[in-house]
Amino acid sequence: MSIGETLATARRAAGLTVGQVSERTRIRGALISGIEADDYSSCGGNFYVRGHIRSIARVVGIDPEPLIREYDEAHGMLEPVSAAAAFEAEIPVKIRERRSPNWSAAMAGALVLVLLYTVVRVLGSTGGPEQNARPVARPSAAKPAATSTGRPPSDDAIAVVPRKDVEVKVKAKRSSWLNVRDEKGRQLFSGLLPAGESMEWTAKKKIRVLIGNGGGVTLTVNGKDLGSPGTDGQVLRLSFGPGDPEGA
Repeated sequence: MSIGETLATARRAAGLTVGQVSERTRIRGALISGIEADDYSSCGGNFYVRGHIRSIARVVGIDPEPLIREYDEAHGMLEPVSAAAAFEAEIPVKIRERRSPNWSAAMAGALVLVLLYTVVRVLGSTGGPEQNARPVARPSAAKPAATSTGRPPSDDAIAVVPRKDVEVKVKAKRSSWLNVRDEKGRQLFSGLLPAGESMEWTAKKKIRVLIGNGGGVTLTVNGKDLGSPGTDGQVLRLSFGPGDPEGA
């Protein structure tokens, strides 16, 4: 029986629907259905597949470790990296920020044009410069149109605000060495995390984690339990942003 068939059979035996498993694991229903069909193409890579399998197995009441080993044998485990390679600088991706219109400059320009037009009309009139010019009304800031009911705009007209920060929690099953940095390279933690202890960090855009023993810790990213990211003695270099893990 394949991994997907095992998970689907266990889910049905537990009396759960795909939607109920999705609510408990925070994994999209489409991804769960794909995994039950042994289709991992939408999961975002081996690391996330292992985390999804582990989360689903725990909810349906079966041991995830045999399934993880079967997946690793069929698809290959994460490749370990050396400590030297783990500290190689990554090329930052520049994100172009959308600038809001400069209404102050626009209004100032409009006022200058109105004043110039008024001066020309006054000087060109037959009454001479002494003739009083009519008051010039300053343009007022445009107000948003109110609805006929007077109610604020509906929720479906408001864009969903994406998560602005990233939270990472590491718990040590066995003593493991960690190095944690934010998107600017500032060190948040470096040292040995004793067995049974846990730590968590929050950053605005990205958290980079260097793990000396991938099988000795468990990860929780943005509230999603990903389990152990690797195997005993495996050195891993991982990076997480506000939208990770994919499918949450």
